[in-house]
Amino acid sequence: MSLADIIIYAGLPLLSIAFVYIVWGYLKGLKQSPRDMWILFAYLVVTYIAYSSQNYSLTLFLSADCGLTDIQAGNYITIWSIMLSMVGMVAGALVDTIGIKRTLLFSVFFLLIARVSLTFVTNPWLLFIVGFVPFAIGFAIVSPVISVAIKRFTTKESAALGFGLFYVIMNLAYAIGGIFFDKVRAAYSLHDEAGKIINDNAGATILGIHLSTYQMLYLFVLIMTIGSLVFLFFIRGNVELNDKGETIAKPVENHGSGLVAVKNAAVKTGKMLKSVISEKYFWIFISIITLTIFVRMVFFQFHYTFPKYGLRVLGLDAKIGAIYGVLNPVMIIFLVPLVSFLTKKISSYKLLVFGSIVSATSCFIVMIPAQSVAWLTNSVWGELVFIKWLGMAPDMNTLMQNPPVPEYWPFIIFIVVFTIGEAIWSPKLMQFTAEIAPKGKEGTYLALAILPFFLAKLIAGPMSGILLNAYVPVGANKEILGPYVDHYMVWVWIGLMAVITPIGLILMKSVFQKREDQAAADGH
Repeated sequence: MSLADIIIYAGLPLLSIAFVYIVWGYLKGLKQSPRDMWILFAYLVVTYIAYSSQNYSLTLFLSADCGLTDIQAGNYITIWSIMLSMVGMVAGALVDTIGIKRTLLFSVFFLLIARVSLTFVTNPWLLFIVGFVPFAIGFAIVSPVISVAIKRFTTKESAALGFGLFYVIMNLAYAIGGIFFDKVRAAYSLHDEAGKIINDNAGATILGIHLSTYQMLYLFVLIMTIGSLVFLFFIRGNVELNDKGETIAKPVENHGSGLVAVKNAAVKTGKMLKSVISEKYFWIFISIITLTIFVRMVFFQFHYTFPKYGLRVLGLDAKIGAIYGVLNPVMIIFLVPLVSFLTKKISSYKLLVFGSIVSATSCFIVMIPAQSVAWLTNSVWGELVFIKWLGMAPDMNTLMQNPPVPEYWPFIIFIVVFTIGEAIWSPKLMQFTAEIAPKGKEGTYLALAILPFFLAKLIAGPMSGILLNAYVPVGANKEILGPYVDHYMVWVWIGLMAVITPIGLILMKSVFQKREDQAAADGH
């Protein structure tokens, strides 16, 4: 038995026990929450698995199936993600107006339209209208609904546990989604006799209709979306937990029926938006959120830049879903409770600054010369990563006959360090933004917090395409032209963008802490 086997056999049971302990701790603290929260969490598992697996494929699909270049795909995603933000702002006010259940049903309706279209339509112009627009409407609604629901289904004392458990569930779903993406991609790719992928978009024929690999993925995601409807029918739309820990019914406002209902809800939603935007408190809130967007946009690059970057630098056989999509969320599941316990007496501001410094500067780790860490491949770490985790070979002898490129190591180290930073700043930011929102306007505040992302996405989307085209370009027939000597520059530029966050937080220390203290005094 090798050292890697001992680590796996000893580590997995310990991690499993730790995971059960973490979840049980949350469950005990949330035992007063209504059953609706647990049904919502079950729905979210399915929703985030579907979203995660789909998200890794979007830029690949746009180039492979829709014929867009890197820059065109980056611009396409930019327009879509801006639309996602626009819808998200309105969605927060919508949940304040028509309630949680109706808003979620509204979301699923548009997600079904989107995923049917993504499965069968490849014309980029038509697809944007019938696929990406409803996708933006459907998914943008999810985030503000979750934040409002958790706040309504918990007390002031148990809110942190509610957000913590959601973070665990979301990251577990993301990890499953990353694995699912890799499995579908491998299953529907064309392999040579040695088992290596030579065409990752071969796909399959279903009922006489040929679907590419990515369209097959969207078909499975469509089935998940249909299945998620089951959970929504059991959620009550008019209950919340009061500060005494009692589940109470909240009267559902009657907006009429049919088109009259839509009109009345829209009018009230508009009034809510107008009211919030006129408040000075809101703009202070927005200024705080704006400072964090630059490090948060690294997530955007992981989802839309890394899939192409990974296949071009690491090879077509690279399990790009697992490399980031599993490593990051699995680490988060275990690190967040640990960090929260160790830092519970430290202010949110200090944690945001330190954590964002760690995450932002981690991008520069990719500059490490790959050959200087190539020795890790023929070590216990190589066995753990390439055999036990990524499953690239049955044993070390087979692996070393055709070893993976050493560029894996700087990128994996980068993700590990980035995730440590994320575990420090991200949960605190999520809790902070929810708690300082005034009662009755939570959804509107949380949704309008997306405003700063407009500027960031105008930069991040085109930046993705430009960086890929500049440092890891493909040929006229989309063939990989590697090796790419300066590939690390993709992440250097992303890192330079990310460091704006800790610098801004340090410069705005007095404003941030004043608002944090005021929120605590107001009981938000």
